[in-house]
Amino acid sequence: MKPLWILCALCASVVSAYLIAACEPLEAPTPTPSNTSGPSAEIYTTAPSITPFPPSATPSPPAPTPTQTATDVPSLTPTAAPTLTQAPTSAPAPGWWHDLPVIPTVSQRAKQIYQAGIAKGNNPRAFAKAGDCETITDWFLTDFDHGPRFYSLGSYSDLQAVIDYFQGSFARNSGAARRGFNAAALLTPFWADSTVCKPDETPLACEFRLQRPSFVLIMLGTNDVPHKADFEKNLRQAIQFSLDQDVLPILATKADDLEGDESINDTIARLAQEYQIPLWNFWRAVQPLPDHGLLPDGAHLTHDTNFFDDPQKMLSAWPWRNLTALQVLDAVWKGVTQ
Repeated sequence: MKPLWILCALCASVVSAYLIAACEPLEAPTPTPSNTSGPSAEIYTTAPSITPFPPSATPSPPAPTPTQTATDVPSLTPTAAPTLTQAPTSAPAPGWWHDLPVIPTVSQRAKQIYQAGIAKGNNPRAFAKAGDCETITDWFLTDFDHGPRFYSLGSYSDLQAVIDYFQGSFARNSGAARRGFNAAALLTPFWADSTVCKPDETPLACEFRLQRPSFVLIMLGTNDVPHKADFEKNLRQAIQFSLDQDVLPILATKADDLEGDESINDTIARLAQEYQIPLWNFWRAVQPLPDHGLLPDGAHLTHDTNFFDDPQKMLSAWPWRNLTALQVLDAVWKGVTQ
């Protein structure tokens, strides 16, 4: 994406930024930290398979290809618990995370975080959303709070249980999800909603206090491209703050590679393994789709509605984003409670 000059009404100054994923990146004071419309995907004649994703599988592509076996997938649960603030001793090979499963398994560490949160009073039936405009959009999960006429599960009818369990969280207007948010913004009180948040309370802290969730979906990275050198530090802080509140973070890889070297997804996957928290490898879910589920700008997801029994709709990325989000919530919920 080419840099654009945009007017920051809040700061009343002109800043240099990138227009990414239809979200104006934020330029906050120290520290620097709706809906998206676009044409539908081009019509193709062959749809990907809409079979569920087990933890070791990937969605079937439009043309038949060999299916990856579970033995090819790196483990998300190392045998030895790492020091949570310690970086890996050696860098993994580029693209090592490509084959991580779309739907994670749940580590013993994740179970402990969840159980500690329940003991503290976190709501077991609530999850929070933290991210940018692709997180606050009405296209992301909200249909599942509006009733069955807004979606069709088709062969995924078993997911109705997780929809029923987390009612109220899907359409919630999260204070930790906002247009232009990057990882730094989650940690900056300047961007908190002053009508509901306390003075000096960050957006993430405010949302946790108001909702008391047991889980938080952290979906960041696209708006961190202009400041990618700071991304790991800021994401670590968001993870650590969640852990300090005994809220289980679920990290998500992004569909795009606007940074050009996949370094942001690499960081997301590496930190998920280091902290032994669930990773939703959404990047892998959209790889079989036409143009990998992206519009020509390389940032927006192709859009269609959440009727998972319609093969034509399942050629677009948004139904897959919502379907796999449900599957991730289902897997993590069952993993920490069984």
